[in-house]
Amino acid sequence: MKLNKQAILEYQRNKPPYLMIDFAEEVIPGKSAKGYKDLKEDDWFFKVHWEGDPNMPGMLQIEALVQMAALAIVTLPGNKGKVMYLTKANNLEFKKKILIGDRLNIETQIISWNRGVGSCSGIGMVEGKLACKANFNIVDPLELKNFKIK
Repeated sequence: MKLNKQAILEYQRNKPPYLMIDFAEEVIPGKSAKGYKDLKEDDWFFKVHWEGDPNMPGMLQIEALVQMAALAIVTLPGNKGKVMYLTKANNLEFKKKILIGDRLNIETQIISWNRGVGSCSGIGMVEGKLACKANFNIVDPLELKNFKIK
């Protein structure tokens, strides 16, 4: 499955300017998602991070990975439009500055998805070089409620 920006907006709830992905080149529901974000001079964060050295903040890099991975969950039957929350991130690495004009290529994997909790991994590449990577957990809070002890 391929999703342009308009289709991405139909599946998930992040909206510009907080949408950190432009195109999903391949989404395999429940398994993986990959795509990209093109960094433009008018992206809001370049104005504030940092004067004289504008670059994409590390946590927004991770957010891009999380949003891409979440597409693999919200494209599962019955999940369209659901909210996904990041609950844990570890093994974060930032290897290369992401600058105006770069394309951040994002590849994510769903390691497991069970009872509304997902374990995921993702990498971000710029010009074929690793820019960032992380392991993280996402949750569907509505699904999680079904398994609460009463």
